[in-house]
Amino acid sequence: MNKNRIGKLSPDKMENLIGNSFGKCSNDVIVGPGAGLDAAVLKLSDGRVMAIAEDPIFPAPGLPLETFGWFTVHIGASDVAVTGIKPQFMTYTLLLPPSFSEEDTKTIIKSISKTAEELGITIVGGHTGWYGAVTVPTVGGVSVWGFADSDKWISPGGARDGDSILMTKGPSIEASALLAILKQAKLKGRISDENIKNLIGRSNEITVVKDALLAFETGEVNAMHDATEGGVIGGLWEMYRSSGIPVFADFDRVDIPDDIYSISKELNFNPWEAISEGTLLAAVKPGKEKKVMELLKANGIESWILGRFDSSIKKNTVRQRKLDTELICPEEDPFWKLFFGE
Repeated sequence: MNKNRIGKLSPDKMENLIGNSFGKCSNDVIVGPGAGLDAAVLKLSDGRVMAIAEDPIFPAPGLPLETFGWFTVHIGASDVAVTGIKPQFMTYTLLLPPSFSEEDTKTIIKSISKTAEELGITIVGGHTGWYGAVTVPTVGGVSVWGFADSDKWISPGGARDGDSILMTKGPSIEASALLAILKQAKLKGRISDENIKNLIGRSNEITVVKDALLAFETGEVNAMHDATEGGVIGGLWEMYRSSGIPVFADFDRVDIPDDIYSISKELNFNPWEAISEGTLLAAVKPGKEKKVMELLKANGIESWILGRFDSSIKKNTVRQRKLDTELICPEEDPFWKLFFGE
């Protein structure tokens, strides 16, 4: 293994690392840990189900503390929302460097509370402390969960043969926004001021809570996934892995937004492979694409039909520049080395 690796391992390597180290088995686990499974789903004794997810949150240098607090809630809540279950409760652990002020800490805490209130989420516990091992404010973990009737949710692995693959917003939303903030001085004069402004503004798009709950509301989606590490390519591969149905994706159908294209070219990364929290991938029932897309559009969310789940093809396939190649899960997300300055 690469000793200098940054970010998560590929799903195959992760499964080899973790194995079956999940503690005691329980018949109450409907959806457990696995590639492409954003949240666990548990069976409750009253007949309902509970979806629960866990995430760490890292700050980007130059990112406003209020935005860091906003990320904390939305990134955790997004992983629950893709089940169609509304996020309702959360806990978080805020780890701080010894020199970090109580005033700035209060700014983060108030932002987390305000964002949670906006999403209808109640904070029920957590931990806050200052430690020598911590060099930047870090949310060591945010746990978000919600409840629903047993027939009012979908599994991230529930895609069916023939379903269309819908994508919201575009690729590389998170990577492009955070790198624009982090490398704003370097990008000045290399890409347009307008593109830099648009990219920084995309920090408000790093969420799929609204996307996912709206799509689920139509009743026409069988599965949803948040395209985080590995970007859209990683997300598609994970949806294949969790559903067992090969995917065909036609990237030629999507015009990458100019601001995202410009930063990916300048910093030399593939926007389809870079972390893209904020991009929802959804398996939509055949013939129901327009219904889902129209509701998203009415709420200010752009979307595209990217491809389909197709059991007739032998391997995952992506079309780009009119060439069909095998879609393979990225070994390493290009975002992390850029983020940490390598």
